[in-house]
Amino acid sequence: MGTLDGTTSLVTGASRGLGRAIAKRLAAGGSLVAVHYATNESAAQETVAQITGAGGAAFAVGVPLGVADDAERLWAGVDAGLAERGVRPGIDVLVNNAAIGGATPTLATARPDDFDELFAVNVKAPFFVVQRGMDRLRNGGRIVNISSVATRIAIPDTLAYSMTKGAINTFSVTLAQELGVRGITVNAVLPGTTATEANVAWFDAQPALRDFVASLSPLRRLGEPQDVADVVAFLASPAGRWVTGQVIDASGGAHLGLSVGQGPPA
Repeated sequence: MGTLDGTTSLVTGASRGLGRAIAKRLAAGGSLVAVHYATNESAAQETVAQITGAGGAAFAVGVPLGVADDAERLWAGVDAGLAERGVRPGIDVLVNNAAIGGATPTLATARPDDFDELFAVNVKAPFFVVQRGMDRLRNGGRIVNISSVATRIAIPDTLAYSMTKGAINTFSVTLAQELGVRGITVNAVLPGTTATEANVAWFDAQPALRDFVASLSPLRRLGEPQDVADVVAFLASPAGRWVTGQVIDASGGAHLGLSVGQGPPA
């Protein structure tokens, strides 16, 4: 039996990349997974197909985030998906993974509209997804918010994005205090540079940069989506019951220190 048998999970931004890996990992543990996507339905259905093909259970829910009524529409889609499958209402695990804008805008290039969109998707959306989902999240449940190692180190090229993830860290710690009375744990997970489909294509075109980024971890490799998904699955499982209000680095120790002579590729 899986550690998540009989549970239901919602993973936002699960059509590809890290979100897909998390959805697949929770499903492998026995959870029925609602695979959220914004616009890429075919990619979300591919996530569902990979899960069901491996013997798991999942369904897709398409709702753009960062727009009016996004949380209400998302939960309505989850409710409908569960009803169609004859599954009792409610969820046990919520993973707020969906986010935009890992590389821009910077202090010099940011425009108010860019800034507002970043905070609408990365901060406002998960806040109201949780708020509107409180009557659906069962006592003893789990919330895992995907943050970023960019909150631990200074990266001027991702300033505004890093600010949104700093807000997610504060959200997680404070929410853990508020929801603990219901036995609900809340944690933030901080991935570093991870070899998602998009990043692999980028690094394949710049092998020197790939080697440099890998060297920033004491483990001397890039993170794989599964590395982070396993951390999320632990927090979602009964084994994670005594971990709450934590900001958990899952970057392979990126930027712990620099080796002598280490520097970016020319």
